Amino acid sequence: MTAAAGRHARHQLDAVIHAPVRLSIVAALAGVDEAEFGHLRDAVEVSDSVLSKQAAQLETAGYVKVRKGHVGKRPRTWLSLTATGRAAYARHLQALRAIAGDTP
Repeated sequence: MTAAAGRHARHQLDAVIHAPVRLSIVAALAGVDEAEFGHLRDAVEVSDSVLSKQAAQLETAGYVKVRKGHVGKRPRTWLSLTATGRAAYARHLQALRAIAGDTP
């Protein structure tokens, strides 16, 4: 017996979010309105360049919004999940749970 194409939950995984660092970024942002770049870098345990590259991919996909500004005279960058990013993350988690057998 062959399974119908596309019915397995893995087909619902989001390729943009699925990469480990991007998944970590999205998961960290899911719990907050926005996070300062340095705080997020430390929370995800990556370098500035890795966070910047991965955040750019998430921004291109429309999942993350990047806001630049200043605190005093020091430049700062903040990241936040967009509504599209939150929905994609929720679908991705649902697919992971289905694969793990946590949902029918």
